[in-house]
Amino acid sequence: QVQLVESGGGLVQAGGSLRLACAASGRAFSTYVMGWFRQAPGKEREFVGLISWSGGHTDYAYPVKGRFTISRDDAKATVYLLMNSLEPDDTAVYYCAAGRKIGTMAQNFDYWGQGTQVTVSS
Repeated sequence: QVQLVESGGGLVQAGGSLRLACAASGRAFSTYVMGWFRQAPGKEREFVGLISWSGGHTDYAYPVKGRFTISRDDAKATVYLLMNSLEPDDTAVYYCAAGRKIGTMAQNFDYWGQGTQVTVSS
């Protein structure tokens, strides 16, 4: 069992940056693939990015590629999402997730956090 708690959301102007953190409790954090998803009002939850259990592989959704960076600190059982050059379309609730498989589909992830709101003003 893994519990995930996101933090770092907030209100930022377009062009600004935020760093989200997702702290995990439970065992064997380093063996999980960690992902980030987001859900905007009236839209379905969508994949943002993921990082493999070793940290050696990352994957990003096209809209955020080159602007967002995922990293992990296994000693702290925490995964980060650094978001640069934020745009109003990035406004959403951001969720972190943990799973055993590498893949962009939500069903690949077994554990989810409660989400943190990111609002980007124009």
